[in-house]
Amino acid sequence: MMAALHTTNRAMFWRIIRRLFGANPGRLFVMLLALGAGAAVTAALLNLQIDAKRRLTTEFRAFGANVYIGPRETNGGTKLLSESLYGEIPARSEMGEVSKAAFLFGVVEVENPAVKGQKVKAVLVGYEHWYVHPERVISTALAQYERDSNFLSSDAHCAVGQRLASALRLKAGDEVRIIGGAASDSDSTFLLPSTGGPEDDQVFIYLYKAQSLFGHPKSVSQIQINVPGDSYQIQQYIENLQDKLPEVEGHPIRQFTEAQAKIYSRISGVLNYTVALVLILTALCVMAAMTNVAMERKMDVGLMKAIGGSVRRVLRLFLVESALLGLVGGVIGAALGIFLSIGLGKAVFGVAARPRLIVYPVAVALTILVAIISAYPLRRLATIRPASVFRGEA
Repeated sequence: MMAALHTTNRAMFWRIIRRLFGANPGRLFVMLLALGAGAAVTAALLNLQIDAKRRLTTEFRAFGANVYIGPRETNGGTKLLSESLYGEIPARSEMGEVSKAAFLFGVVEVENPAVKGQKVKAVLVGYEHWYVHPERVISTALAQYERDSNFLSSDAHCAVGQRLASALRLKAGDEVRIIGGAASDSDSTFLLPSTGGPEDDQVFIYLYKAQSLFGHPKSVSQIQINVPGDSYQIQQYIENLQDKLPEVEGHPIRQFTEAQAKIYSRISGVLNYTVALVLILTALCVMAAMTNVAMERKMDVGLMKAIGGSVRRVLRLFLVESALLGLVGGVIGAALGIFLSIGLGKAVFGVAARPRLIVYPVAVALTILVAIISAYPLRRLATIRPASVFRGEA
C-alpha cells in the first residue's frame, strides 16, 4: 500500500514538472531569466566584494609603512631603541611577508666644500631595511634610486633631497660634508628626485654611519613596518609583537589602517545593499509570474485534493518545483556572474577580479531561497475546494 502511494506521488510530481516546462514556455523563460539575472548580479557583486578586500590590502601596502614601533615613554622622556630589537621583529605574519626598516634621526650641518659658506642645517636619516619590498617602508624616491643606482654598493655615498641640494648648489657626484654632534663625514652625493614631501630637505645614509655621527652606537629612533592584512589583523600583529617585546611601543599608522577599513566598509555596504535590492526585485518578478501559475493550477490542485492529497503535500510539490527553478536559474546565472565580475574588477580596480569558489554555492543558494519565497502566491491553492473547481466556480 505504502509503495503504491509512493509511486503515485512520484508520478504526480513528474506530471507537475512536465507541465511546468511544457504548459507555458514563455512564462518559464521569464522566470528563469529573472532568476538567472539575479544570480548573475549577486555572484558578480559578491565576488567583487571578496576581491575588493584583497585589492585594497594590496593597494594600501604601496602607501608605505602602516605600523610604528618606538621606545616606551619614561619619566625622563623618550629613549632610543636597541638595534637588536629590529632583528627580533618577525619577518612574517599570518597574511604574508612583512617589510621593515630601522631609522635614526638627528639634525646635522651639511656643507658643500666647493662653495665657501654653503652650510645649512638639515635632518639626517640613517636607515637600514629588510630586503622584502623596501619601497613599502622607506621613501619611494629613495627605494627607486636604490634600484636604479649603485647607492648600496659603496659606503662613501649619501642621498640628498632636491631642495637641500638646491640650497647647497650640489650636483650629482659632488662631495658633501656632514657634521654631526660626535663626528663628521664626507660623502659623494646622489640626488633624489623631488617628491614634494619632507624627503626633499633630508639626507639619507647608512644606519651605522648615522650612529657614528650622532654618537649612538647600536641604537635606532624608531622601526617602521608594513604588515599585510586588514586593520584587525594589523592590530593582532602589534599585540603579539608587544607581548614578545615589552620594551617597545607599537601602534598602527592611523591614516592608512583606518582609511583602509573605512573604504572597505563602504564598498562592502554598497555591494550588500545592491545584492539585497537585486534579490528583492528578482523575487517580485518571479512572484508576479507565480500568481499566474496559481491561477492555472486550480484544476490540478482540485484533482489532487479530490483523490486524497493533503494541503501540505500539495504545497510541498509546488515548493519543490520552485526550488528546481531556482536551482536551474542559479547554476547558470552564478556561473555567468563570476565571469562578469572578472571584467568588472578590471574596470574598477584595473586588475581582473580573481574568481572565488565560495561565491558560487552562496549565489545558487540565495537564488533557490528567492525562488521558494517567490512561491508565496501559491498559498492560495490551499483554500481551493475540489467541488468548486469541478463545477467551474473557483
